[in-house]
Amino acid sequence: MFCVLSTEIGAIMNITKGGLVLFSANSNSSCMELSKRIAERLGVEMGKVQVYQEPNRETRVQIQESVRGKDVFIIQTVSKDVNTTIMELLIMVYACKTSCAKSIIGVIPYFPYSKQCKMRKRGSIVSKLLASMMCKAGLTHLITMDLHQKEIQGFFNIPVDNLRASPFLLQYIQEEIPDYRNAVIVAKSPASAKRAQSFAERLRLGIAVIHGEAQDAESDMVDGRHSPPTAKYVAAIHPSLEIPMLIPKEKPPITVVGDVGGRIAIIVDDIIDDVDSFLAAAETLKERGAYKIFVMATHGLLSSDAPRLIEESAIDEVVVTNTIPHEIQKLQCPKIKTVDISMILSEAIRRIHNGESMSYLFRNIGVDD
Repeated sequence: MFCVLSTEIGAIMNITKGGLVLFSANSNSSCMELSKRIAERLGVEMGKVQVYQEPNRETRVQIQESVRGKDVFIIQTVSKDVNTTIMELLIMVYACKTSCAKSIIGVIPYFPYSKQCKMRKRGSIVSKLLASMMCKAGLTHLITMDLHQKEIQGFFNIPVDNLRASPFLLQYIQEEIPDYRNAVIVAKSPASAKRAQSFAERLRLGIAVIHGEAQDAESDMVDGRHSPPTAKYVAAIHPSLEIPMLIPKEKPPITVVGDVGGRIAIIVDDIIDDVDSFLAAAETLKERGAYKIFVMATHGLLSSDAPRLIEESAIDEVVVTNTIPHEIQKLQCPKIKTVDISMILSEAIRRIHNGESMSYLFRNIGVDD
């Protein structure tokens, strides 16, 4: 039903014009698996570069081949040491810029700090800061996947291609879940309802939404609209003003909008990191009669004790893509499965290098996808 890439595209994957250089900016060897898969699909060798940490923890990058006048693609997968990963990328981009590369394209499947894309009281919009740093370092184009908020693209003053992993996850559901026609797509919070609706419409399945769970960091309660001083200070400065106060929110008891009894529940989201909300959703679905529970997400950060908690939970399987390396987590928890998305990344690289249209990779993609 869903064809990720046609056989014709697969056959010409390794046909590229000259002048393409592929680098991996990771000093951690465990993070280079995706880069190797992309290089293999493109039929090119990885560029020669050394990325390492000095004894004083400074990052050093040494490019060991000419990049003058070439299209340089820098693949950077995010390791557990996020800040080091960012510095490796910035230093390599700047090194290519000062070495007269024709264009420098960053391939960052998971964009770090993407959750910090809204103002939090007296905090900062870190995604905007990171975008500015990348552009200033010399990045001319960005390829990424399933940004936490699509508006992050507006933080850049360079072209951004925000690819989607949903075709691969949909294909996994159809091929690996035998009785998926008896499934229902679940949003673990109202904020995830649009993504769940997109999956449900493509699979011709029903949808359920869990409402009333604990407030999370993405809620309006902690965004920038609460950053001004509290009412008592405003009254002290402007005694003649009476600003109406919002009625405080009251969380309703947990309810499931939709029927999950005797069905397979498939929870969909973009990131799975702290798994507490997923575990709570799974328990709620079990109580409502779901007999199997799957979790589908693009980015599997799976930090801290996530593998152990998943293994001990009511979740039957967690399916994530390889935008982030998680081989260690898979060893700790057999329930974690991986979907390879190197195909779409390598095709995006090939099309950009050859000056071809990217619209084929965004076919049937809607505003809410």
